[in-house]
Amino acid sequence: MCKSILFATITIKIENLFNKRSVEVDARVDSGTVFLVIPEHLAVQLGFDFTEVSTREVVLANAPRAIAPMVWPIRVRFEGRYCDLSALVLGDEPLLGAVPMEMMDLVPHPVTHHLSVNPASPYIPVALAK
Repeated sequence: MCKSILFATITIKIENLFNKRSVEVDARVDSGTVFLVIPEHLAVQLGFDFTEVSTREVVLANAPRAIAPMVWPIRVRFEGRYCDLSALVLGDEPLLGAVPMEMMDLVPHPVTHHLSVNPASPYIPVALAK
């Protein structure tokens, strides 16, 4: 099992691609989280209707399972990069997980607790496709 590393917060922009509402928020980078996670108040602020969402069973850090709504389409922006994905609605703070970090080709630095654009691809995100 991979150990989760919590990083300092970063500022990201999150946009609901359907209605174009967006917010800038401070999010914690968490290498042990898979998805983008946003709290309910942020999903409401972005205009998502909770009667029209799918749900997903998730395993929380302290081991219990929970059912969480998933909202989409969302665009996340950081350091000139973006990705389009869905987000889990859960918890009390935004978390940027491994999937959006991979989609934007971002590199977490465990020693300095810093997140940066991959220096091997500074202009365009690169993804592994094989």
